[in-house]
Amino acid sequence: MERKSGDQYLEGYTRILADVSVTGRRLSRDEIESRRVLGERAADAGHRLPALVSAHLSAARAAWPAAPRSADSTLAAVQQVIDAFAEGYERAQSLAVRKEEAARREFIDDLLYGRSDLGRLAERAEHFGLRLSHAHAVAVAEGPQTYDESAPVPRRVERALIARFGDRSILLTTKDGRMVCVAPGDQEDVLAHFAQQAHGATEGGRVAIGRAQPGPGGVRQSYEEASNTLELAGRLALEGPVLRAADLLVFPVLARDRQALADLVLATLGPLTGARGGAQPLLDTLTAYFDTGCVAAAAARRLCLSVRALTYRLERIQQLTGADPADPAHRYTLQTAVIGARLLDWPARNP
Repeated sequence: MERKSGDQYLEGYTRILADVSVTGRRLSRDEIESRRVLGERAADAGHRLPALVSAHLSAARAAWPAAPRSADSTLAAVQQVIDAFAEGYERAQSLAVRKEEAARREFIDDLLYGRSDLGRLAERAEHFGLRLSHAHAVAVAEGPQTYDESAPVPRRVERALIARFGDRSILLTTKDGRMVCVAPGDQEDVLAHFAQQAHGATEGGRVAIGRAQPGPGGVRQSYEEASNTLELAGRLALEGPVLRAADLLVFPVLARDRQALADLVLATLGPLTGARGGAQPLLDTLTAYFDTGCVAAAAARRLCLSVRALTYRLERIQQLTGADPADPAHRYTLQTAVIGARLLDWPARNP
C-alpha cells in the first residue's frame, strides 16, 4: 500500500515483528496501545478496515525473518497487532456514531421545539437532507406502546418509506414515544404513505398530519399542529386512523377562549343535569345525533336504542334546554356546546 493511502498506520510494525522473532516475547502494553491509537486515526481518516488488515498481512509477509527463532511467536505478534488495531478502529467508529447520534438528537429537538437560532438551524438541517427554506409538513403517529429509533416498528416504517421514495429529503425520527415524519410540503404522498405504514405497523395506531408551513420555523409549527391533533382526538374520541389538522381547525378555535366556551356549555347544556340519570345520557344522545348527520335511525343504532327511545330523548332535551336539535336555528348552538363539553370533559368536570 502506498504511503499516501495508509503506510503511516503501520509505523513501528516491522520493528515489533523483528524483535518478537528474535526474543519470542509478547507485545507490551505500550505497543498494544500504540496499535489501538493508529487504528483510531485510520478510522477518523476514513480508511476501510479490510484494506488496512490486508496491508498489515502484506507487511508481515515482506518483513518475515529469514530464520525466525519462533514462527509461532511472530504469528502471535501479527495477531496481537491486528486485534489491537481493529479494536482501536472500532472504538473510533463507535465514538463517531455516538457523536453523530447525539448531534442528530440535538438537531431534532431544536427542529421540533424551535430552541435554536433559525439561521443556524437551517444550516444544520442541510446535513440531514432538509432545506428549511422550503415549506414542510409533519406527521406524528402513536401506537399502543412507546417507540424510540432503535425499536422494530420505526425501522419497519423507515424501510417502507425508503423502498417507496428513496432519498426525498425525508426525516423519520421518534419523539416522546411517537414516530415523527418530516417531508417537503408539496409531497403529500410521502406523509400519506407514512400514515398507512405507521397505522399498519402499530396494529391500528393513529396518525395526525399537520399543515405545510414555510420557513425554518415551519417544521415546529406543523409538528405542534399534528401533536395537538392527536391529543384532541384522544379527548374527543374522534374516529379514523388518519386525522388532518386542516380538517379540525374549529376545535382549537373553540378551545382558545376557555371561559367563553365554559359559559356556552353551562348556559346551553346545564339544564340537562336536571334529567333523571344526569346529563351524560342526553349528551351522548346529542353527540350521536350530530355525528350521524342528524339522522335519527343511524343515531339510534349507534346508541343501541329504538328510534322511538331516541326521539323521546331528543324531545326531553328540547324540554330542558328550550332548543330543538332538529331545528337548524338551534342546531348550531347545541352542536357547538356539545363539542365544547367534550373539550372540557363536562359534566365529569366542572369547567
